[in-house]
Amino acid sequence: MTSIAAGTGQPGESAPAQTSPSPAPCGAGQVIVGGTVMSPGMGHRGVRLSFSVVDASPPCTLSGYPGVDSGSGGPLLHAERTPRGYLGGLPSGEDANPVIVLDRTHGAQAVVEGVAFDDSGNQCPTYTDLLVTPPNTTDTMTVAARIGTCRLQIHPVTAAQ
Repeated sequence: MTSIAAGTGQPGESAPAQTSPSPAPCGAGQVIVGGTVMSPGMGHRGVRLSFSVVDASPPCTLSGYPGVDSGSGGPLLHAERTPRGYLGGLPSGEDANPVIVLDRTHGAQAVVEGVAFDDSGNQCPTYTDLLVTPPNTTDTMTVAARIGTCRLQIHPVTAAQ
């Protein structure tokens, strides 16, 4: 007796692999954002943003760049989107934004960075919070984090470490 697998009906052909559907992109009210100040280096300052799902939320995905603006402490700054920088971002040679699944045990992170001195060597203002919007959402949250900078950069979300 010859077995015929699902597919084209040819003898011995294996059945197509069953894959579970990917979670939908994260939407309004699904993501919590936190921030941790990173150790400064060579005049660079940074904040590691963490993204996790709300307890009652089903898994969802994030990809791309969070929106980041400065909060209290100085003039309004809008973060420039860059794939990598001095303190983090995508690995060298990788430019595609990864798709990160957020669930109760897996999160995402993104690095905000800036420089502590302007082009004339003057110390930059110290901000006490950042306004953060997770990628592809409209939920802007205030994240308490101190960063002394004259300009901001944001790198894409990656898997939390």
